[in-house]
Amino acid sequence: MSTGPQAPAAQRRWRAACPNCGAPVEFASAASRSAVCGFCRSTLLRDGETLSQIGQSAEIFEDYSPLQLGATGRWMGSGFAVVGRVQRGSELGNWNEWHLLFDASGDTPRVAWLSEDNGQFVLSLEAPLTEAPPPEPQVGAPLTLAGQRWQVAAVVNAAVRAAEGELPRPPRAGRVVELRNAQDEVGSLELREDGTPVWSVGRAVQLAELALQGLRTTAEGESVAEGRFAGRSIACPNCGSPLEPKLSQTKSMVCAQCQAVVDLPEGDAKALGFTAQSPDTAPLIPLGRTGTLTVEGEKAQAWQVVGYLERCDIPDDTEDEQSFWREYLLFNRLAGFAFLVDTNEGWSLVRTLTGAPTQSRAGTQWQGRAYEKRWTYQAKTTHVLGEFYWPVRLDDRVEVTDYASADGQYLLSREQQGPEVTWSVGRTLPAEAVQKAFGLTAPAAQFGRDASAFKNSGAKLLVYIVVGLFLMVIIGTLIRACSSDDCQQYKNSFGENSNEYRQCRANTRGSGVYIPSGGSYGGYSSGGGSHK
Repeated sequence: MSTGPQAPAAQRRWRAACPNCGAPVEFASAASRSAVCGFCRSTLLRDGETLSQIGQSAEIFEDYSPLQLGATGRWMGSGFAVVGRVQRGSELGNWNEWHLLFDASGDTPRVAWLSEDNGQFVLSLEAPLTEAPPPEPQVGAPLTLAGQRWQVAAVVNAAVRAAEGELPRPPRAGRVVELRNAQDEVGSLELREDGTPVWSVGRAVQLAELALQGLRTTAEGESVAEGRFAGRSIACPNCGSPLEPKLSQTKSMVCAQCQAVVDLPEGDAKALGFTAQSPDTAPLIPLGRTGTLTVEGEKAQAWQVVGYLERCDIPDDTEDEQSFWREYLLFNRLAGFAFLVDTNEGWSLVRTLTGAPTQSRAGTQWQGRAYEKRWTYQAKTTHVLGEFYWPVRLDDRVEVTDYASADGQYLLSREQQGPEVTWSVGRTLPAEAVQKAFGLTAPAAQFGRDASAFKNSGAKLLVYIVVGLFLMVIIGTLIRACSSDDCQQYKNSFGENSNEYRQCRANTRGSGVYIPSGGSYGGYSSGGGSHK
């Protein structure tokens, strides 16, 4: 009886003693030229039948990934085994690259990697690069390489944090250029310090699609991918309370006691630092709550709220009104991450892209759907709760460009921060669907958002805005006659301490009537970069 995918048959296993400690080191693939001794951490180079020590690898830092050496799976009809890992890092965060050994097919085995990419997984195959790499790729610019048209998504200096197992070559630091295209592919060009470029092309995958066996287990015997993560506790550098990240990918989290935003270390050492922030109102959807939602193109899945951000745009003119919005970071153990975004115009469910849309004069296109450009603005983060897979900073500022489909149901956004461009796509959700999915009992007024601004464009949208402003003036006058609080509607919808209510109160002190500004989705875009 079959028990699941089996490890690929070895082409010719080769074993030798580590030249440093004498422990056995085994190679299962003829393509592997390097390994890290599991006993003394020596980095070894294989030259024919000889092993030589060329360096020392640092200890693998504990990241609670569900993958481990020896795990097996299937992809595109072929079996594979996880035989090695490289942990890399840059200013955008840290990530894993797992070396996969596929079933033998021909004289030259395929070199494959399973890597982390913006909260998702990408499976890539290395390919020969017959042309010279571009000298100075620019983030956000188009680029032609290996016969395809790409957009440059990131250019980072990637360090090697640690390595283990069997690798196709000794791990080296170097510059990594990440490319994306309209076919939803990810290209990775690694410009190594030794001068040899490495080129690979991949696509996003979900772990559930890979029929994985032999995943890590906790002390209680549960699968890490299906059960609880082994606990790790780090003292908050502000108040000393224990921080206990629940996710393997967590790079930043907020202390539940003092609400300091804390940078987490690579290992289980002291926290790296913190940024103080004032307590604020609780989010509408509590952290830890799980709801069933359907991401476009995927089946309905259970998503857990693990993080919460409040953001706003930065007006070009100090007299312009600001737009405020909220983003819930959702996690599914096998599907990765998604964002549930709450703006004045409505709710939307968002995923980051592994590909990149095709640009045009009128806007952009993605997977056969046209999007019209709406707004370009700066946005910043004003409050956070929970934990995140990228390094979160208060007052982080990004450049955002928002697009929408003609019917207003589909949203597309481009966000650039430093050396990385992130695209994300989503679809609007009825407020009732959000309330039902998460079993919320708060008053309906707190969830009802008018999504009509997404559904109209051009002259029609302008007419609606004019009429809406006129009606709001009349309504505001009536409210003043009946109530001492001209901003009661914002108080009811968002809470007394919300940014919307505070902004309204600030404006009514001068004019008596608050008219909210238009022209922004309120940052539908969800960033959270972290290359790979």
